[in-house]
Amino acid sequence: MAILVITGTGTEVGKTVTTAAVAATALAAGRSVAVLKAAQTGVGPHERGDADEVARLAGAVTTAELARYPEPLAPGTAARRAGRAPVHPHEIAEAAAKLATDHDLVLVEGAGGLLVRFDAAGGTLADAAESLGAPVLVVVTAGLGTLNTTELTAREIRSRRLDLAGVVIGSWPAEPDLASRCNVADLPEVAGAPLLGALPAGAGALVPEDFRAAAPGWLTPRLDGTWQVEAFRVREAPPVRR
Repeated sequence: MAILVITGTGTEVGKTVTTAAVAATALAAGRSVAVLKAAQTGVGPHERGDADEVARLAGAVTTAELARYPEPLAPGTAARRAGRAPVHPHEIAEAAAKLATDHDLVLVEGAGGLLVRFDAAGGTLADAAESLGAPVLVVVTAGLGTLNTTELTAREIRSRRLDLAGVVIGSWPAEPDLASRCNVADLPEVAGAPLLGALPAGAGALVPEDFRAAAPGWLTPRLDGTWQVEAFRVREAPPVRR
């Protein structure tokens, strides 16, 4: 895949760190990578945004950001309140396609979830993915409540005839509870797509060198990594209560 759209089931699910892990793993496999942040909110003009964080963790990636708005809101709302032009889905698609002409992999990171609005017409990241015909990777949480949001997101992706590449757990706790352990088996079932990785909690706090060295071990071979989902499932499976 030349372009991969990365979304989440909501905010603060580990989307940016997952994007960095996918980028680092692709770089380690010898691929050139570009990261496109569709719209950055809640960040000032001279502050580091999500694309900058991906570059810090992953290494030599090309970064691009279409717009940034100061308030931490949905892009469409943030643009309106700032009196600035919004980002439209066709602009996201055009920018990603241009980057794909000279990169092996382009990662398009959204803002929040799949249907967060970018403009007054209700344009979303899903619309951009449709224009691109690109697969979508969904970053999910580990614990209670994740099955509902994951299935809703997966259903929307399929309703648009898009390819759901798989799901990645954005933050796997050091001491997972019963719900998290059960969700390892349940997430692929409700998504109708494979579990492609699990990032350890706190991965984004690693120094970049350690992050890059560890990243391939968090993702399956489909994302250029070495993570074995079956071994993870067996290791984390909860004992059956009788």
